[in-house]
Amino acid sequence: MLPAAIPSRAGLLKFTCRKFEIMPTFYIEQFGCRATQADGAALEVQLLQRGYTPAAKSAADIVVVNTCTVTAAADAQARDAIRKISAQNRGARVIVTGCYAQRAPEEVAQLPGVAWVVGNSHKPELPAIIENLSIASASKDFVPVVSLKLASLALQQSPAQILIGEFERKPLSSAPVFNAEGNHTRPTLKIQDGCDSHCAYCVIPRVRGKSRSLPPEIVLHQINQLCDSGVKEIVLSGINIGTYGRDLRPRVTFSALLRRILDETPVERLRVSSIEPMDVTADLIEFFAANDRIAPHFHMPLQSGADRILAAMHRWYRAEHYARRAHLIRENLPHATIGADVIAGFPGESPEDHCTTLAFIESLPLTYLHVFSFSKRPGTQAAWLANKVPAGVIKNRARELRALGQKKSAAFRNEQIGAQLRVLTLRSASSLSNDESRNETVAIDVTLPDKEPDYTPALSANYLRVRLRGYWPANHWINVRVTATHENDLIGEPVEPISTEVSVSAFA
Repeated sequence: MLPAAIPSRAGLLKFTCRKFEIMPTFYIEQFGCRATQADGAALEVQLLQRGYTPAAKSAADIVVVNTCTVTAAADAQARDAIRKISAQNRGARVIVTGCYAQRAPEEVAQLPGVAWVVGNSHKPELPAIIENLSIASASKDFVPVVSLKLASLALQQSPAQILIGEFERKPLSSAPVFNAEGNHTRPTLKIQDGCDSHCAYCVIPRVRGKSRSLPPEIVLHQINQLCDSGVKEIVLSGINIGTYGRDLRPRVTFSALLRRILDETPVERLRVSSIEPMDVTADLIEFFAANDRIAPHFHMPLQSGADRILAAMHRWYRAEHYARRAHLIRENLPHATIGADVIAGFPGESPEDHCTTLAFIESLPLTYLHVFSFSKRPGTQAAWLANKVPAGVIKNRARELRALGQKKSAAFRNEQIGAQLRVLTLRSASSLSNDESRNETVAIDVTLPDKEPDYTPALSANYLRVRLRGYWPANHWINVRVTATHENDLIGEPVEPISTEVSVSAFA
């Protein structure tokens, strides 16, 4: 929803130019985490509601680049994408938003073809900015009031206008979601944004502000709407989701929100995207174990298994605390998936620290790893630390961590052979149009690669990818028996007759 100071037009946006009715077209280029993906999905919904039409990146009138800045490589990827868009679609008005835009707006503004740089602090104003650009493109003589208001907020007029500022600490007023009318079976609902922690390596508090929560009533309303549209699984996401509700008055806990969701909505499967280890309490684990509507899936960032490095990172736990939670999950939920983030090559990490991390991970019941090579982020404490680890050493350590992660993932998949799983069918890559006019507003795991056309991808509660022989419509529950593994997937055979009725026509 737009701020009151920036009015939006009711109904569909249409304007006339030389007797032709023009419907502006748009494309959203996505980078980054689930929270960024959810922001892009929300913008897509808002633009569709205003009458904008999705188009190919090479032909769209407006191209929005929603960026990430978690690593230097993410920055470079965004810059490369912006240059390619400018070269391939010279008529497009390019708007850059997201975390990179918030962190380094002047740098982004210098890139070719960029009309606006809008930080995360002002993302709610994007629909008004886009409307203004559309009108300006149709009539050079007409300057709408909204243009004057936005111009007064901009920090820079050329070569691109910049709109950034401080984050207001107030409850989130809207929820980005993947709507059921899109290309995706499993919508993501962002219920929290920002972070109050200050880990030495992390730029997130600077580019997303302090922790802010979506009020429970809005969360429940959003989930009920999604369920009414036929959605079966919803993924809850946030930057630091375990801190949900601490900014609200009265204060609300994340566990209390989960209980209300199960009590007051018909959602069939609820998944939590990522949660800090110190927020994974014994009570929360028991709650997951007692409710089969919550996916047995815990993604707990680890970062290092060496206490000395954890302290240097300003992490709020030590290896013993993490291990206690991981083993408690396995005791209560024997088939749960437990994933972790790990950073290779944090400044000062010695060979012994790296070996300690490898041995620690080996001892844990983890089932997959997300490995990141340390990347110096401007404005973070780690950027100024001495004892930098050479790039070649970081690369080798990351390779060893990834190999260990692959080993643990393969072992977990092999444990599933002979087991029965309840899986949700997804859209196969072959069922989607190859036309790039489908906007890239999808989290990385939603649409799985379908290398063989006679298989349909599906996802289990414990986050395992399953291939089903033959074609199955998306958004179906199917009970399968795991018969084998295939690369990074399982092979499943249905164990009971399945209705051919499609729950939501949009998913067919």
